[in-house]
Amino acid sequence: MEENQLKTIVAQFAVEGTVERIKPLGEGLINDTYKVLTAEASEPDYVLQRVNHNVFPDVDMVMRNIGAVTDHIRQKLVAAGEDDIERKVLRFIPARADGKLYTIVDGQYWRLMVFIPRAITKQAVDPESSRDAGRAFGRFQAMLADIPVQLGETIKDFHNMEFRLEQLRDVVKRDPVGRVHEPQVQRLLQEIDARAHEMTKAERMGREGTLPKRVCHCDTKVNNMMFNDRNEVLCVIDLDTVMPNFIFSDYGDFLRTGANYVAEDNADMSAVGFNMEIFKAFTEGYLESARQFLLPVEIENLPYAAALFPYMQCVRFLWDYLSGDKYWKCQYPEHNFVRANNQFHLLLSVESHYPEMQAFIRECLEK
Repeated sequence: MEENQLKTIVAQFAVEGTVERIKPLGEGLINDTYKVLTAEASEPDYVLQRVNHNVFPDVDMVMRNIGAVTDHIRQKLVAAGEDDIERKVLRFIPARADGKLYTIVDGQYWRLMVFIPRAITKQAVDPESSRDAGRAFGRFQAMLADIPVQLGETIKDFHNMEFRLEQLRDVVKRDPVGRVHEPQVQRLLQEIDARAHEMTKAERMGREGTLPKRVCHCDTKVNNMMFNDRNEVLCVIDLDTVMPNFIFSDYGDFLRTGANYVAEDNADMSAVGFNMEIFKAFTEGYLESARQFLLPVEIENLPYAAALFPYMQCVRFLWDYLSGDKYWKCQYPEHNFVRANNQFHLLLSVESHYPEMQAFIRECLEK
C-alpha cells in the first residue's frame, strides 16, 4: 500500500506528534504491519496493523478483548508500583471518530498501537527462553485471573477437542477425496479413536464445573514476547487470540511446538521426540508465576495438557488431509498426513514421559 494511503489511515487515530514516515515491519503471516515514525523525538512511534478479518471475523470483539486485557494489566502494574510501564503492556490508540480501538477503511480493519522502543523478540527455543516463556505466560494468566469482564471467543471452538473430533468424524463419513481407506490412515484413525475419551476429558470436566476457564493467550510462542536489552521479558504481545479457555491451551500449545526435537512436518519419525529439558524449563517458569492461582486439578493435569496438543494437532492435520488439503498449504500430496503422523509420534513420546513429568511437577511444588 502507498505511504500516503497509510498516512491517511493513521490520521484517523488520536496520534501524538507528526507522522514523518511509514515503512513495513516484520513478516507476520496473518496481519499486515507497518512502523509509523514521528518527527519529534519527544513523541512515540507507532505500529499500524491491518487486522485479517478472514481469520478474525469479529474484529470488534477482538479489540474489546484486547482493550479489557491491556487496561487490566496496566492497572495491575500501576498498583504494584512497577516502573517503565509503557514498555510492559501494549497501548492501543483510539480512533478520533468514535473512540474504538480500530477503524474501517474501504472494508479493511486497522488498528494503531504505541511502538515499544529498545525491545526485541526471540526465535530460538532453548531452556533459557523456554523458562522465560513459562514465567511470562504464567504471569500473564495470573494478572488476568481476576479480570472483571467476560471476554468473547475470538475464534470459536479453537481448542475444543470434542469439536475437532467431530470435524474428523464428519470428513471420515463423507470421504470427499477418497483417502479414508488408505491403510496408514486407518491405522492412525484407530489410534485416535482409542484415545478420544481421555483426550476430551477437559470439556467434560468443564461441564461438570470442576475445571474453570481462564483468560488465556492461546498462541504461546517464544516470539510472542518482547525482551529488553538485559534479556528480561517486558511483555506478552500478539493478543488477537486472547480469550476464555482452559489453562491447558497456553501450557500444552507451547510444548507441542517448543519441545519437539524436529519441525512438525519432519518426515523422519525416528527423529520426533519430546524434549524433557524444554518441558522442565517451561514448567518451572510457568509454575513459578502461575501456581498462585491454579487449582490442584489444573496442576495435576499438566502432563495431560502436554499430550493433548500433539493429539489435537494430529487430528486437525488428518482432518485436512482427508478434506483435500484445504486449510494448510502443502508442498506435496502426503504433506498433511506426514504432519499428522509426526504429531502422533510426538504424542507417543509425551506418553512415555508421563511418570517423569509428574515427578518433576511435584518437585517444583515442593520448592
